[in-house]
Amino acid sequence: MERTIETERLILRPIEVGDWRAIHRFASLPDVARYLPNEPFTESDSQAFALRWSEQARQGDEWPAVMGVLLKAEGEFIGYVPFEPFSQEYHTREIGWVFDPEYQGQGYATEAARAVLDLAFGKLGLHRIVATCDPRNTASHRVMEKLGMRREGHHIKDVRIGGEWADEYFYAILEEEWLALTHPR
Repeated sequence: MERTIETERLILRPIEVGDWRAIHRFASLPDVARYLPNEPFTESDSQAFALRWSEQARQGDEWPAVMGVLLKAEGEFIGYVPFEPFSQEYHTREIGWVFDPEYQGQGYATEAARAVLDLAFGKLGLHRIVATCDPRNTASHRVMEKLGMRREGHHIKDVRIGGEWADEYFYAILEEEWLALTHPR
């Protein structure tokens, strides 16, 4: 199975071990980790992250659980898109996005996520995609809404972020909803 997706401006591909430096460039920033359930990455965290997800992509038959996002023209690594199994039984995966702040606010997360949703509901034949974010992360839930995802819940203090309990929005979209948005009759 081909494991690369190309969009107008981006290439999404499996994480490679050598991506750790690019990942560390932004994943080590407090502003990036502010809404994530992990602390800013150390160099060893970045190396372990790249090793873990590159190994998973090499060994698995399924679609990689984390994809690197590169600018097509420059080949610059600008972020990654987690796309992890959420429920195998119910054909559901969870999507997310983490981008270098230098490249935020330019539509890259929406473009990358749209390509992953096309894959999910096309080639992979999934039933449902979910996504979560801290309610304070307005940019993230705006991406979810641009994708046509609906907010299904507001979970109160259900995750630990920065050592404190934080709320979480829960969004989802079904295959038929995605197809109605992208292939209207």
